Amino acid sequence: MAETRLPPWTPTQERMGSVFVKLMTVANVWLFRLSGGRLGAKFRHGAPICLVTAKGKKSGQPRTVALLYLEDGSDIVLVASKGGMSHNPDWYYNMVANPDVDVEIGSSKRRMRARRASDAEKASYWPRLVAMYRDYEDYQARTTRNIPVLVLSPA
Repeated sequence: MAETRLPPWTPTQERMGSVFVKLMTVANVWLFRLSGGRLGAKFRHGAPICLVTAKGKKSGQPRTVALLYLEDGSDIVLVASKGGMSHNPDWYYNMVANPDVDVEIGSSKRRMRARRASDAEKASYWPRLVAMYRDYEDYQARTTRNIPVLVLSPA
């Protein structure tokens, strides 16, 4: 059977999807913090979730998002997929502009520094990221943008 490729998001779907993602993030951050990281720390198929706080690119105010992550030694690897929408998520631009971030995993907090992975690094991480969360492959196929991968290293 031939594999069905999902079409790109329409502008209306992207607007609605962006609102949905923001609402889910607010709820996940609240639940994660309320429970000390016991709730809201896993996504579908057991993919792990961390909280990352970065300064807003424009506001300079702290912005916290709940993100899937892959641990690679002392590094944390993030994917700026936004479900395969045509544009990167706001948190990506915040971390590029202000790379010093705080990461919460469970009740543990650590200061880290974000950088975009090179294409070669992304290629080496990608199989592990897809093994952790299969939908990443569909997201990349759904968009023409090269979905960024960020590496957070201890500060």
